[in-house]
Amino acid sequence: MKHLFFTLLSFFVITITQAQILDPVKWKTSIEQKSDTEFLLKFDATIQKDWHFFSQFTPDGGSLPTVFIYNDSKGNYQLIGKTTESKYKKVYSEIFEVDEYMFEGSAQFSQLVKVTNPALKSIKVEVEYQACLEQCIQQFKNFEFQLPLKESVVAAPVETIDTITTSNDEISEKLASKELKEEIEKETKKEEQKDLWTIFILAFFSGFLALLTPCVFPMIPMTVSFFTKQSKNRAKGIKNAIIYGASIIVIYVLLGTAIVAIFGPDSLNELSTSVTFNLVFFGLLVFFAASFLGAFEIVLPNSWANKVDRQADRGGIIGIFFMALALAIVSFSCTGPIVGTLIVEAASKGGIAPIVGMLGFSSAIALPFMLFALFPGWMNSLPKSGGWLNTVKVSLGFLELAFAFKFLSNADLVLQLHWFERETFLAIWIAVFGTWAMYLFGKITLPHDSPMTHISVGRLFMGLFVLSFTIYMIPGLWGAPLKIISGFPPPLNYSESPTGIGSSGGSSELGALPKGAHSGPHGIIAFHDYEDGLAYAKQINKPILLDFTGYACVNCRKMEDYVWSDKKILSILKNEVVLISLYVDDKKELAEKDKYVSKETGKKIKTVGNKWSDFQITKYKANAQPYYLILDTDGNTISEEPASYDPDIDLYEKWLREGIDKFKK
Repeated sequence: MKHLFFTLLSFFVITITQAQILDPVKWKTSIEQKSDTEFLLKFDATIQKDWHFFSQFTPDGGSLPTVFIYNDSKGNYQLIGKTTESKYKKVYSEIFEVDEYMFEGSAQFSQLVKVTNPALKSIKVEVEYQACLEQCIQQFKNFEFQLPLKESVVAAPVETIDTITTSNDEISEKLASKELKEEIEKETKKEEQKDLWTIFILAFFSGFLALLTPCVFPMIPMTVSFFTKQSKNRAKGIKNAIIYGASIIVIYVLLGTAIVAIFGPDSLNELSTSVTFNLVFFGLLVFFAASFLGAFEIVLPNSWANKVDRQADRGGIIGIFFMALALAIVSFSCTGPIVGTLIVEAASKGGIAPIVGMLGFSSAIALPFMLFALFPGWMNSLPKSGGWLNTVKVSLGFLELAFAFKFLSNADLVLQLHWFERETFLAIWIAVFGTWAMYLFGKITLPHDSPMTHISVGRLFMGLFVLSFTIYMIPGLWGAPLKIISGFPPPLNYSESPTGIGSSGGSSELGALPKGAHSGPHGIIAFHDYEDGLAYAKQINKPILLDFTGYACVNCRKMEDYVWSDKKILSILKNEVVLISLYVDDKKELAEKDKYVSKETGKKIKTVGNKWSDFQITKYKANAQPYYLILDTDGNTISEEPASYDPDIDLYEKWLREGIDKFKK
């Protein structure tokens, strides 16, 4: 009895605290004038104990990143560089299967701007972020920085759920200090350097693979022999080979520099999150893959090669440079797709990543020419050219084809269309890698393959590795997490059935869905529109389970995976209630006629997620997810208290039963 008393008391305390507007992140802002036209905007977040929110750079597929929106539709100022942030904590999410970058305790951000309109009086900034503890909250804060300023002053938030009033004295001394700025820049640079090193290593490895293609590999002994035989002495030959290698590096680095110069370092990063970017590069990678597989050759005009060859006859450093350019042009059919893929991947990182990528790629290409010139005897150990070179090229084609679908998946995830869900992605990868394994075992031949009576031991081992990887992916269709490829396929919750194909409670059991309904977690019939769900509940005379949730809400997924999956709970959700799940982070734009300004918060409601978030705040005075209510068929609340994240299955069942029993009375 005593245990029951404390259980009910704890439940009462938890649910009472849920029915309120939570605001676990407090903001203080300031602005510092750096020159007549340049200003540093500063944001200092103090996070309530045990809560956290996420970095701007937290990987896709997990919780929502922090986003800074600088509202300057008239071009009154320019952003200088990216919004910098203090050091974050990296934590692996078993629910989303990605590393997430989060802030705990406090976080600092800063953005340098250059004012181009002298008449500008203020700069408005909107910050969107997701704060989480046992619940997740979608937050939207608006700040206004007054201009011009001679000293550091406060910019008060003009639109928050709980407006924060600050003064100059309350500004954190550490935030205003030079030391903090240097610390933030140092940590940001450290993370950027990690990304650049990753790009360099991947690019170097890609350059090594490019060496092992039919267009490049045979050129190594030919070129090195030319320099050693045509030069007056060995020292001269070595010098020329080194100049030749350096020229290769210069050519490719210039290409990376041109990409950055044309698009700009910041716009490349912005492109990487756009649907158009992902769709265009999906098409490009499929095109490159088809070339590698032998459908056609990607070649630059012969006139280019002829003109470059004539320049190469001039001799000296200029002649050697044009010889290197001739290699780049002649080998383009093999190196072009690899270079294109590298630029796509590097562009997604923004900044100087394309330059670093081309440096890594060209270094791997140039290194053998220089090493074999220094040590000519090593060339005797080189394997002879043959059919294995085409095997490498075809293998690269299969890899290009597999990676292409990651970009198509990104576009679908951004739009939340559910046209390319996890099962579809895995089925395609299983088919691609399975076909690659059959090719390596000699069961499939492609246009440029030589006749083959047997396969080498190396090819056999490679085939076994690819086949093993293919078999590893198959259980993913039934809900296996597949941690080795985490981050490539869509997350588990973005699937036809989150529990896998053929599992109990799958969508196949639903039959024809009611109008406006969807297949929810574990095959539960769910409505994503309040009015549709309310109409259906009236039609069949059942109570409503109203579920305020989010696509990127980790504890919403935990409740669905661990509580809703229980047989007792699942039976109730399938047979005794109508589930209405409203996603507060749904990014789909509302029709122009449906957009409005919230009477409760003053915020402009532009997306479906904004609409449901405002509905929760306005009607239920709460803003956290998950958040559950039992309603009657008229939309009136019949549960005494709301429910939230609590993995206690018995307590959740008791709460559901109480609401259903009240409806029946």
